[in-house]
Amino acid sequence: MTGTLINVATVILGGTLGTLLGERLPPRIRRIVVQGIGLVVLALGMDSALETNNFLLVLGSVLIGGILGEWWQLERRLDGAGKWLEAKAARIPFLTRGEFVRGFVTASLIFCAGPMTVLGSIQDGLSGDYTLLAIKSVLDGFSALAFAAAMGMGVTFAALAVLIIQGALTLGAFLFESILTTPMITELTAVGGIIMLGLGLTMLEIKRIKVANFLPALIVAPLLAALVEWLSLR
Repeated sequence: MTGTLINVATVILGGTLGTLLGERLPPRIRRIVVQGIGLVVLALGMDSALETNNFLLVLGSVLIGGILGEWWQLERRLDGAGKWLEAKAARIPFLTRGEFVRGFVTASLIFCAGPMTVLGSIQDGLSGDYTLLAIKSVLDGFSALAFAAAMGMGVTFAALAVLIIQGALTLGAFLFESILTTPMITELTAVGGIIMLGLGLTMLEIKRIKVANFLPALIVAPLLAALVEWLSLR
């Protein structure tokens, strides 16, 4: 969990500094910051998605995961969590400056759905090596600074999502070390890339996609990969 704790600290630091900086930036500068990060997210998502060895498996994972997420209304629940946090932080005006809910949701998805989150958390859980998460922490710290400058303190609260989701991945890798295989991790990473592509399109305002509703695909992907492996051995 060391890597996750470092990551949480950098997001809090970057988000707080970014909020302070953002008050001094005009709206057009904040907008271009979000668009720039959106372009990078698209590139990272495409790179990760192409790692797959079976696009049909990725398609199945995304479709099943999307149906489950829509059924469970994950996007609405994540928005609700952001609004709840905003209400709790409302006593301190500084904390609710900017687009709190949008910042919380967008940053949570970027920090938790990317390939470095998946690979770094699994590596930390399997061997205790948090090198990849340490690198991710530095990147997330600067990203949080840029995001918070554009959208406010909600980005800082995404540290809670990092703690919960990234921590769960690390713990899961530790508990299921004997079950996880390379194909499972590969397809999980590829599906994470697809989710990042959707997030990039949303950030660039090309198409509004309920990205959070696809999060169950991150669980479906390794399960389908394991099923395909099992069938191939029969």
